[in-house]
Amino acid sequence: MQKTYPLLSQINSPDDLRLLPKEKLQPLCDELRAYLLESVSQTSGHLASGLGTVELTVALHYVYQTPFDQLIWDVGHQAYPHKILTGRRDLMCTIRKKNGLHPFPWREESPYDVLSVGHSSTSISAGLGIAVAAEKENAGRKTVCVIGDGAITAGMAFEAINHAGSIHTDMLVILNDNEMSISENVGALNNHLARLFTGSFYSTLREGGKKLLSGLPPIKEFVRRTEEQVKGFVSPVGTMFETLGFNYIGPIDGHDIEELISTLKNMRNMSGPQFLHIKTKKGKGYSPAEEDPIGFHGVPQFNHLSGKLPQTKSVPTYSTIFGDWLCDMAAQDPKIIGITPAMREGSGMVEFSRRFPEQYFDVAIAEQHAVTFAAGLAIAGYKPVVAIYSTFLQRAYDQLIHDVAIQNLPVIFAIDRAGIVGADGQTHQGAFDLSFMRCIPNMTIMCPSNENEMRQMLYTAYTMNSPVAVRYPRGNAQGVTLEPMQPLEIGKGSVIFEASQQQGKKVAILNFGTLLNEAKTVAEQQGYTLADMRFAKPLDTDLILELANTHDLLVTLEENAIQGGVGSAVNEFLQNSHITKPLVMLGIPDFFIPQATQSEAYADLGIDSAGIREKIAQHLKQLS
Repeated sequence: MQKTYPLLSQINSPDDLRLLPKEKLQPLCDELRAYLLESVSQTSGHLASGLGTVELTVALHYVYQTPFDQLIWDVGHQAYPHKILTGRRDLMCTIRKKNGLHPFPWREESPYDVLSVGHSSTSISAGLGIAVAAEKENAGRKTVCVIGDGAITAGMAFEAINHAGSIHTDMLVILNDNEMSISENVGALNNHLARLFTGSFYSTLREGGKKLLSGLPPIKEFVRRTEEQVKGFVSPVGTMFETLGFNYIGPIDGHDIEELISTLKNMRNMSGPQFLHIKTKKGKGYSPAEEDPIGFHGVPQFNHLSGKLPQTKSVPTYSTIFGDWLCDMAAQDPKIIGITPAMREGSGMVEFSRRFPEQYFDVAIAEQHAVTFAAGLAIAGYKPVVAIYSTFLQRAYDQLIHDVAIQNLPVIFAIDRAGIVGADGQTHQGAFDLSFMRCIPNMTIMCPSNENEMRQMLYTAYTMNSPVAVRYPRGNAQGVTLEPMQPLEIGKGSVIFEASQQQGKKVAILNFGTLLNEAKTVAEQQGYTLADMRFAKPLDTDLILELANTHDLLVTLEENAIQGGVGSAVNEFLQNSHITKPLVMLGIPDFFIPQATQSEAYADLGIDSAGIREKIAQHLKQLS
C-alpha cells in the first residue's frame, strides 16, 4: 500500500492528517478517492456518495480538532472516506460483513463516530443537542453536521433548523448539495463572496455594526435586509436560511480543497448557527459513477477498471414483482396512485414512473407526509399505494394510526425490506412492522410466502375498502409461476403438508411469510404438519383451532420480532379461547440484529431449516 498510496498510508488518524502541508492535501484526496474505489469494488457497499465527499472530509478533519470537535454525518452513505481517515483504513475490506466494520457511522466502533445513523435527516437535531451541551459546559468544542440535499427535504431537518436558529447556539450545518452542477462563472463569484462573508474583516464589521446599531432598530433592520439581499442575489435559498436565524454562506465548490479549508477556518471562529452550502458531484473522479450516480450509489463487487456492474440475476426481486404489479393495475385503473418517499429505484418503481408519470409521486424523504398524502387521495376516491421500506414506515407511525386507520381509509402499504435485510445492519432490519401494525384497529396484514402469493395479496388489497399492508422481504423472489390475479378469502390460510400418523408427539408449524421453504424442508423430513397462514391479521382462527385440537405442539414462524409478533397473536387467541397448548414462537429475538448476509443471520437466529429443526427437537424433548 505504501507504494500505491504513499500519502494515505501515513494517515492513521486525523492528527497525522493535520501534520501535512496544504500543498499535499489535494494529492491525498486523489489517493483517498482511488483507495475508496478500489476498496468498495472488492467488498460491495456505498460508493458514489463517498466519492463526492472526499475533499470535504479531508478539509473537515484538517480544520477541526476531531474527535474533540464533534463531526456528525447524516445517514452515513458518504462517510466511508471518514472511516478511512479515522484509523479504519485497513479494515475497509470487512465493511458490511459479519463482525466487520459497520456500514454507517457507529458509536461503538470509533470515538470519531459521534452519532450512530442509518436513516436520514437526524444530524441537525442531534447536533443541536450536542452543541447546547458543549455550550452549557463551556467546553469550547465545535459541532459540525453534514447533511445532503436529499436528507434536508425531511421535515425533521427543518424542525431542527428552526429550533437552532431561535436559540442562537454555536454550530455549523453543511449542506452537501450534489444534485446540480455549477457553472464556472457562478462558482467563481460564489467562492469570492464566501471568502468575503467569512473573512475576518467582514466578521468584525458585521459584529461591530450590530453592536453600533443595536440602539437604532430601523437602521439595523435596513443593514440586515441589505446583507440578505446581497446573499440572496447569488443564492436565493440563502435568504430562507438567514430568515430562520442562520448565517448562510455559499454555495461554494465542494471539490476545491483550498477554498473549503479557507472557508471552514473562517466559519470555525464565527459565533451562532452557521450554514455552509457546498456543491459537489456524486461519484466525483470516477466517470462511470459520475454518469450513473444512482446505479453506483450502492454497488456489489465489481471490476472498477472496466467500470461495469455485474448483470442482475434472471430471477426478479420482490421489489420488481411489486413494480410490475403496480404497472399492471395502473394500466387498468387511472385512479391507482403510486407513492414513494425517495425510494423509486429501491422499491421497484422506475418503470411505473416512466409509464404512468401522472399517477406517480415521489414526495422526497418525507415518510410522514407520504402516508397522510395517501390518506387525502383515498378521501378523494383514489387508490393510493405507498411503497415503503419496513424501517421507514416506523417514521410515520402516528400518520398510519391517526390519518389512515382511524378513518378506515383504503390505503395500500407495500412494505419492502420486511425481515432480515443483511449488510445494512441494525438500522435497516425490518423486524418490527408486524408488531407495531397488528395492534392497530381496521388494519389487514398479509404475509406472502412467494411472489405469486404477493401479487394475489396486492390485488386482494386493491379490492378492499380499508387499510391493508402486504409485507415482503429484500432480495430475489423464488421463481414460481405467476398466476392470474384473483382476490383471496380474507383471513384464511392453507395446509401445505399434512403430518403423517406416527408414534410420539405431533407437531404443526404455522408459517407467516417467506420462510415457508425453510419450514417445508423440516416438515417433510420430520413428518410435521405445515400451514401457510398468509394473514397476520385477521388470523385464521378456525385453522388454529383445528391444528391445536389435533397436534401436541404448535410452532409459529415469522421474520419479525417475537415480542408482539404473530406468534404472540396466536398465543393471545389460544389464551382467550381457554386452550392450553404448548407453543414455540420462532422469530427475531429481543436485540438489534447486526450486519451479516441474510443466510448468516437466519442461521444465527435459528430460523433456517437447521435451526427450526433443532429448536423443535429441544421442545419435544422437554415435552417427553
